[in-house]
Amino acid sequence: MRGVPDDSEFYFAHSYYLDLENRSEIVGQTVYEREYPSAVERENIFGVQYHPEKSYDVGTQVLRNFVEM
Repeated sequence: MRGVPDDSEFYFAHSYYLDLENRSEIVGQTVYEREYPSAVERENIFGVQYHPEKSYDVGTQVLRNFVEM
């Protein structure tokens, strides 16, 4: 999440969420009706629940981080 400010807003198109047992893998959370993980990382795997391609400047930064890793 390098270069992505805390409290950034991202575009979600659904209400699904991941319920993780290992909370240390959570690198981003969202609060909408409840708190849930929206970005996770384990070893060399990074995943997001939102659509970075539709999330303007902060989404572009997330995609840039994918490419530059």
